[in-house]
Amino acid sequence: MLVLFETPSGHALFKVTDTAKLKDVKPEEIGGILTGDSLSSSLRLKAFGKFESTTDALAASTAIVEGKISKQLKKFLKKNVKDAEELAVGESKLGNAIKSKLGLQCIFDSSVQEIIRVIRANFEDLVGEKSTEHERKAMILGLAHSLSRYKLKFSPDKVDTMIVQAIGLLDDLDKELNTYAMRLKEWYGWHFPEMVKIINENVKYAQVVARMKIRSNAKGLDFKDILEEEVEEELKEAAEVSMGTEISEEDVRNITSLCSQVTTLSEYRFKLFEYLKNRMRAIAPNLTAMVGELVGARLIAHAGSLLNLAKYPASTVQLLGAEKALFRALKTKHATPKYGLIYHASVVGLAAPKHKGKISRVLAAKCALSIRLDALGEGENDGAVGEENRLKVENRLRQLEGKQSNAISKAGRNSSQGVYIAPDEPAKTYNDSADMVMDGEEPVQKKKKKLKKSADQAEEDVDEDTQQKKKKKKKDKSAEADGEVKKSKKRKAEEEPEEGAKSKSKEKKKVKKKKEK
Repeated sequence: MLVLFETPSGHALFKVTDTAKLKDVKPEEIGGILTGDSLSSSLRLKAFGKFESTTDALAASTAIVEGKISKQLKKFLKKNVKDAEELAVGESKLGNAIKSKLGLQCIFDSSVQEIIRVIRANFEDLVGEKSTEHERKAMILGLAHSLSRYKLKFSPDKVDTMIVQAIGLLDDLDKELNTYAMRLKEWYGWHFPEMVKIINENVKYAQVVARMKIRSNAKGLDFKDILEEEVEEELKEAAEVSMGTEISEEDVRNITSLCSQVTTLSEYRFKLFEYLKNRMRAIAPNLTAMVGELVGARLIAHAGSLLNLAKYPASTVQLLGAEKALFRALKTKHATPKYGLIYHASVVGLAAPKHKGKISRVLAAKCALSIRLDALGEGENDGAVGEENRLKVENRLRQLEGKQSNAISKAGRNSSQGVYIAPDEPAKTYNDSADMVMDGEEPVQKKKKKLKKSADQAEEDVDEDTQQKKKKKKKDKSAEADGEVKKSKKRKAEEEPEEGAKSKSKEKKKVKKKKEK
């Protein structure tokens, strides 16, 4: 058995003399066997392919990292390895590449890893004079620098700095375009004020003004390539009866130059948006499938880079762009915000106001997975994971709204693209005729009887309450009458002795008068 060992100075090929002895031993015990004299007798250097320069070393190292065979390694193995011999390698990808290209039988297991570890520890003793210590140190340092530069050297299609600059410029262009268009409408509105209500789009307004210049020229001009027929007729009619002021030729020149600025900026803005869409599809296709080009680019720009965004958890992705509101809520102990830049995604816009928080949380979780795949994934990335995650978010939205969810499968993704498909069969309903009924009575009638009974009982209770109230009122009235009778009797009793005393005094006076007479 032969063992392939890669070093910064070259490729080494060692021959294991006693293969049967190492196969019978456990992998943990190989390090104890291959020591001292047994090491030199069990492992022998068969061939050593030295690198001529650091460039060759870098090419060989990058090929091994990518699981490929370099030209120098291919020549080295063809020269020193026979077809019947077994070759032990340190990586499974490299073994598969050697087997497919050269047809050699490659071995990769735990015992091979242990043998390579022993070779690495005793490499200087095994190689001898094939490679000096000074050359090895120089090659290690040079290869380390070259490999680091290679790792940092990304593909130009994968540079996310262009996205950050493009989305920033796009926002600035939108602000400038709105400012220029507003100034143009105010300026030309003195001459033709009715035109603002007829044409709402900024670009069309600027194109019409640049062609018409003065409103009196509108009748003889053709605007079919800019406006619709109805709008064109309305514009020409309004130009004839306009109440605007007259303007000079110098004013017209300045206004037309402003119109050209608006049209050129709008054209450049359209080209920049197309450039941004292509960049986003190349760098972050899964994120683009989830939230769109503009929202994805704003998330990357806010984080600084795609790699920084991939390091954020889903909760941070959900609140990106709402940091001020978050810290203000924490400081004042109010409710924290539920979404940031992700609010502008189309999926969140489709949700009802009460479901926007839940959908933004689900969308942020799926976006975090898509971002990590875009930033750290290897191989081809066509955005299939992002489309699948978007379907899951849409299904969650349907569940919240009480609608039927789509089944997520390859056939469904390719055919429907997330569009709701109505079921072929109608939904099953409850069959009342299949109910069991006792004694030939329907349960509905029983319910009605119960309802009637309960209504009668309620009426009886009301009657009793009214009767009791009437009795109380009668008792109160009788009690009041008895009280008044007693009071009148007391008054009479008090008045009677006074009258008796008065009558006695009168009788005494009469008796005195008679005696005097």
